[in-house]
Amino acid sequence: MITFEQVSFGYPDAVRPVLDRASFEVAEGDLCLVIGPTGSGKSTLLGAINGLVPHFTGGTLAGRVLVDGRDTAHFRPRDLAEVVGYVGQDPVRGFVTDTVTEEVAYGMEQLGIDPVAMRKRVEETLDLLGIAELRNRALIELSGGQQQRVAIAAVLAARPEVLVLDEPTSALDPTAAADVLAAITTLVHEVGLTVVLAEHRLERVMHAADSMLWLPGDGQVVAGAPAEVLARANITPPLAALARTLGWERVPLSVREARRRALAEGLLPSPPPLAPKPVGDPALVATGIEVRYGELVAVNKVDLRLHRGSVTTLLGRNGSGKSSLLWALQGALSRAGEVSVDGLDPHTLSPAQARRVVTLVPQTAADLLYLPSVGAECDLADRDSAVPPGTTAALLARLGVLVEPERDPRDLSEGQQLSLVLAIQLSAAPPVLLLDEPTRGLDYQAKAELAAIISSLAADGMAVLVSTHDVEFAATIGERTLLMADGELIADADTASLLTSSIAYAPQMAKVFAPAAVLTPADVARWLA
Repeated sequence: MITFEQVSFGYPDAVRPVLDRASFEVAEGDLCLVIGPTGSGKSTLLGAINGLVPHFTGGTLAGRVLVDGRDTAHFRPRDLAEVVGYVGQDPVRGFVTDTVTEEVAYGMEQLGIDPVAMRKRVEETLDLLGIAELRNRALIELSGGQQQRVAIAAVLAARPEVLVLDEPTSALDPTAAADVLAAITTLVHEVGLTVVLAEHRLERVMHAADSMLWLPGDGQVVAGAPAEVLARANITPPLAALARTLGWERVPLSVREARRRALAEGLLPSPPPLAPKPVGDPALVATGIEVRYGELVAVNKVDLRLHRGSVTTLLGRNGSGKSSLLWALQGALSRAGEVSVDGLDPHTLSPAQARRVVTLVPQTAADLLYLPSVGAECDLADRDSAVPPGTTAALLARLGVLVEPERDPRDLSEGQQLSLVLAIQLSAAPPVLLLDEPTRGLDYQAKAELAAIISSLAADGMAVLVSTHDVEFAATIGERTLLMADGELIADADTASLLTSSIAYAPQMAKVFAPAAVLTPADVARWLA
């Protein structure tokens, strides 16, 4: 269905090509998983399948990309719309209508599909993606995860032969991600849909992959069976890290496969319980927090304390009110209830003053970057925070990002952009830091570096609250975990007990070694030692 023949591609003024003589095939009806570190060229490869590369990106393409026999060099994306459906990393940028139903129907309207058939497909697709109750909602009112499901539905409704997805589960909670991937897998197995999917959270999808493409970052594309590629790749999802820890040559692709092998080898770790960490003084106390959007109650009378020197993670399904709670704590949203940080309510302060009390890094960190260079962003942050010149740049270096001050922030990787925004926000030296989905778009190495940064900030006495759908990240950093549903906090416990007692939010190691309280491959390594 898809053939790359000696494909090379380079962007204008680039030092080296993103793709260098890549050759591989994706068979019809395959689910092909594309893996690689941030900036390795995954999005470029996906864009070449539907003609976005090079028709809309510019650059030089050599070799041939064939999709169902069509050379994409001679067919623009609109000419391939009946064959290839594409959903990018930021689905909002692709929306062209106002409501969910209109968006799902739009692509079919452009293809001239009969209205009766179109209505039937809309309803089928809404059910398939589990978003029927959203049909009349405005797109701008939806959470990031809900928007992502709508974007996938809009493409699937047109019934393409090939579906290209760039990080389709990055904004989804674990249950929603499983539902979406189950729906896609059903179409692969029962309808013959060909899917090419790039994803950083491999633990969510690698069990369903028929084939895998690994981009090491040097222009190569290594194709093969998933277990064989993962054994070679520098990408380490939890099960790959477990295999290396235990000396297994073959990487198990599912929890079931790993658990069966662990049990066969008599491996059931029972590490001693960790002594509870002393709790610092409360840095933030919130009482009766309520946020409304018209008739919708997004946050319903939430009480919360964040302690100095601690990292708390906030979990919950898409639309449960996590982001609204964070923005209410930061003072940017109108709300009922009280928030106190050292006797100050952020909502009563100016934005500059509020940053010195509670600072928030939003889901899309790049939204806070608008100046033409990294140096200009750092200088402005120094002035806004009333700190000596060079403070923000020094923080950025401490976070491990060493880039030229002249670099355009838009040219940085997502991990570097996140670090830059984090440095800007931390320049005000607030006692409380809020992070909303900080691992979205980050590879495993970048997530490990972010975890180290967060731990260091907590060690310095900061109170950190991280809202995330990434349970593996929560298992790594969280000492305490909160669970939110329908605007309410429904659980508050230490991370190990909450995650290991959950089906939806248990990390893979907890499932492999249940009932032992094991959360990460590092826990297994410590047990073996």
